This record gives sequence, structure tokens and C-alpha cells, in this order.
Amino acid sequence: MQQASRDIDRIAPTQRPDGKPIGQHTWSNLLFVHWKVPRLEVERFLPDELSVDTFEGSAWIGLVPFQLSGVRPWWFPPVPGISSFYETNVRTYVHLDGKDPGVWFFSLDAASSLAVRIARSRWHLPYHRAHMTLERSGGAISYTSSRLWPGRFGVGGRIEAEVGDSIGALDKSVPSGQAVPGTIEHFLAERYFFYAQSAKNTLIRGRVHHSAYPLCEARMRDLDQTLVSDAGFDVSNRPDHVLFSKGVNVDVFGLEPAT
Repeated sequence: MQQASRDIDRIAPTQRPDGKPIGQHTWSNLLFVHWKVPRLEVERFLPDELSVDTFEGSAWIGLVPFQLSGVRPWWFPPVPGISSFYETNVRTYVHLDGKDPGVWFFSLDAASSLAVRIARSRWHLPYHRAHMTLERSGGAISYTSSRLWPGRFGVGGRIEAEVGDSIGALDKSVPSGQAVPGTIEHFLAERYFFYAQSAKNTLIRGRVHHSAYPLCEARMRDLDQTLVSDAGFDVSNRPDHVLFSKGVNVDVFGLEPAT
């Protein structure tokens, strides 16, 4: 039976888990581009153990380009030329038996061969090597991506957006820029679990922890991409929701069996 998504505890995952993180990242210049899609379109791609997480009855497909820096194990300093690169992921939102809402990735493109190889072998995530750029000038930001390997060569595109004001300036229940629990912004951005399948098709999950995203409104200026269609979804060129975040510092925790 499908658990009603509105009944899921979305606050507990935002709290810091016990134990020591195995790595640290900084995520910056994130653009959250989302489309509403029918739940059944997403459900056919998921492992049997996972359920589609919905907001007001709709599933969501996200396209999220950003920059990683300071990528390192907890015991080692960042390495110039290795610890910083761009990434774009295509994702949806899931839960496990009505709890632990998280992310399911359809693809992750990164501009680092080492990161792609490690993520595919150790984290069991569908990473692809791509050539990518990120440019920001004032309130304008643009991203490009073109896939190299594995998969269909050239998948990617260009995204241009205009960054606006912080969200929630009139809502005093949380600091300006933070998403209020129960809103679409909180549903789309505040995700701390991700799920994957091991080489033996066992469902596994990882967890991250960071402060709440500082979020801004954003407006799409131009979008020409094939990443979402390559994942199996036919979406209109105009997204249903766009957000921007300047970024957060992230602690990364190890993989564990999901069930």
C-alpha cells in the first residue's frame, strides 16, 4: 500500500546522525530545476522496495547542476585539481515504507574521471564522465554539460537562469532563505538520504548532513537539455519550479543496507 507522502516525517532526516562522517564536501551554485510528472511514470523505474514520494499527488523529476569543492575523506586535505569539479544529476524522490524520504538518481554527470570511477564502483551510483562548465555574472548563472562516457555520447545541454531574492522573506517561522517544512521548497531541496542498488541488487542507502539550504527564487532564461529525456522522461521545456542556493558544507556518511 502506498504511504501517504504527507504523513512522512521530514524533520528527523535533517538532524545530524550518530557516528563519524567518512568524507566532507562543499556544494555551491546549485540550481534546482523541477518538473511535475505522474507518479506511475516514475514508479516503473524504481526498485520494488521503494515508493514514489509525492507532493500534492505529483511526483517530481529534478535536474540539479552545481559545483563540488573540498571533496575529501575526513582524514585527508583537499587535493588541488582533484577535489573540485562540476556535476549535474537527474533525480526523483522516494521513501522506504513511509519513512526516510530521500533521492533516487537516474544519472549523475561529473567533470572528473576519478570521481566517476570511484562513485560507480564504491557508491553504486550511475555516474558518467562529462565535459562541463559553470559561469556566473551578477545575478545570471549558466551551466553546460556534454557526456563523454559511458552511455550515449553528447547527452547534456545548456541551462541559463536568473537568481532572485531569498525565499520566505515574509515568513518569520524560519530564517529568511530557509524552506518552511510542508512547502514545496522543503520537499524538493531538503533531502538527506540517497538510495542505490549494489552489484547484487541489494537496496542500499547513504546519508549526508548539512545546514538548511539558503534558497533563492530563480527564473529560467534558457534551457536546452537532453539529460532528462535520456533518463526516460518526456518533460516540457518549461520547468514547473526553479530554485537556487549558494551552497552548504556537507558531511558524508557511509553506505548501509536500506532494509
